[in-house]
Amino acid sequence: MRKHFVYQPLFLFLCSLLFGIIFISCGGKSSKNIGAFKFDSIKVNRTVHLFADTAKPACNIVVNFSYIKKTSNNTLKDSINKRLVNFCFGEKYEKMLLDTVIKHFTDNYIHAYVHDLEPMYKEDKKNVDDSSSVGAWYSYYKNIKGYVQLYHKSLLVYRFDYNEFTGGAHGIYSSKFLNFDLNAMRPLQLSDLFIDDYSDELTDLIWSQLMADNKVKTHDELQDLGYGSTGDIAPTENFYLSDKYITFYYNVYDITPYVMGATEVKIPYEQIQQLLKKKSIIDEFDK
Repeated sequence: MRKHFVYQPLFLFLCSLLFGIIFISCGGKSSKNIGAFKFDSIKVNRTVHLFADTAKPACNIVVNFSYIKKTSNNTLKDSINKRLVNFCFGEKYEKMLLDTVIKHFTDNYIHAYVHDLEPMYKEDKKNVDDSSSVGAWYSYYKNIKGYVQLYHKSLLVYRFDYNEFTGGAHGIYSSKFLNFDLNAMRPLQLSDLFIDDYSDELTDLIWSQLMADNKVKTHDELQDLGYGSTGDIAPTENFYLSDKYITFYYNVYDITPYVMGATEVKIPYEQIQQLLKKKSIIDEFDK
């Protein structure tokens, strides 16, 4: 009777090699961040006084803009950087070089300040005895910051913070978010994540979360606190994704008065499983 022998070291090596190939093709590749981006930022801080006189009011502009500096995919990098420029500065800056964008943006802000306010300031000085009260209304500022909040596999979450004062009782500030699907090469909307007719049930969940956050039990009690006084409480396209939550971000005046500030409503993914599409970018978090 002939016996069959298996050369065990070779057999184990071949099994390990096969396992490695399967792991890389099935799991390893998908676990990497698409584009392998390396980020950098452009920072500007400029102050200019009216009439070039340091004793006069001034405007101050601060810009901190993060962008993709290096990548394994230059086409993807250029496309996203253009989208980020549009998102933070406007469409007219989209075709400019990044360094040029920041320079033009700050130059335009300063030029408008000097051009518009110098004649107004000169006229007001003639009619007001207390020059210090006049100066307070002419001291402007603009602070903007764009940065990557999350970079995970095919998802890039970018946040833009804006804060400006142009005279008056107080300044204005806001934050907005771009959830970029790197596979589809476009920003995500709620319709990309949720099934049809999601709105009513998701609205109820937002109300419930707000009530829980504020330790009240009814809609009326929540409204008595000021929620819903300046706008309807409903799902907003100003949202951002994280590993465990979808967060709806309401800026001042969206659903509350200025004094209450911005409102964030975090909804855990496990609470919205029934509303999520079967295949969406949220699946990449391995809930």
